[in-house]
Amino acid sequence: MTVETPGRKRLEYALLLIARQHGASPETAQAATRALARWRASEPANELAARAALAGWAQTDGSALQCEVPLPATHSARLQQNRRRALSVLGLAGVSGLAGLLGRWHWMQPLEQMSLHTGHGQHLSRQLSDGSQLDLAPGTNASVEFHRQRRRIHLRQGEIRLDVARDAERPLEVYSALGRVRVLGTVFSVALRPAGLQVSVARGRVAVWQQARMADQHPDAVLGPGQGLRIDAGGALARYSLDVSEVGAWREGWLVFDHTPLSEVVARWNDYLARPLVLNGGPSLHSLRLTGSFKLHEPAVFIASLPRSLPVRVQSLPDGRVSIRRR
Repeated sequence: MTVETPGRKRLEYALLLIARQHGASPETAQAATRALARWRASEPANELAARAALAGWAQTDGSALQCEVPLPATHSARLQQNRRRALSVLGLAGVSGLAGLLGRWHWMQPLEQMSLHTGHGQHLSRQLSDGSQLDLAPGTNASVEFHRQRRRIHLRQGEIRLDVARDAERPLEVYSALGRVRVLGTVFSVALRPAGLQVSVARGRVAVWQQARMADQHPDAVLGPGQGLRIDAGGALARYSLDVSEVGAWREGWLVFDHTPLSEVVARWNDYLARPLVLNGGPSLHSLRLTGSFKLHEPAVFIASLPRSLPVRVQSLPDGRVSIRRR
């Protein structure tokens, strides 16, 4: 049985697009050209695989050695020729002409990869190969890539609490649509929600870059224990203080809010509730701020406390949802 490595799969995908550029219909060839350009730009490893594939494709072109001009190939014949050339490139992957490029490409392949997802009301814990511990809150979508010189997590939505094993040679970075977080060894949480990105530190130090400056050498903020940072959808930064025990408190069955907008409070609760809370009102309702700690298994206590904490009224609806209106 042949084991397909992630590196070989990248090379095969690049060759597939290159073959379509040379042997397919004009429309398919143009689509393949655009797809290859996007794919090359998405990751450094893809770019290296594409360069290796192009180099191998060029080496299998024997037209320069032909002494006669062949008759034009039919469309099906061109496709068959391109399939043979793609297979030839895979066979050439070990020759000296490609060894350096493929060696560098292989060096950049991840040592560990995984995709992590949690559903409604679901928590997930994972220990990584370096000893780091990840805990995911409900509704989280993330992926992990560990390389020889770096550790990287992509957070697409939701919240992760990280207990990061120290490795000075391989810093761990968390990437999101709104910013980047970099650490050596620490305990912190990072959350990406519609309202923005939130980073909270329990132990150690983390550096944070907003999305527009992720390539800069100097971070926008450096956070220590008991410090946090919010980056809203517009890129504005706001620091805040916190109790270190609050970082990832949902792991212990608590939701903790500190001057949190009611819209975010409701969204957090709805990650766990079978029948959601509903905000019926405009910005003046959504922007109300709530502070407090609530047990996850006692949502009724939280709902009953709302009118005592904020100028709102709550009402149970016939379908089991709970409506929240401003008084």
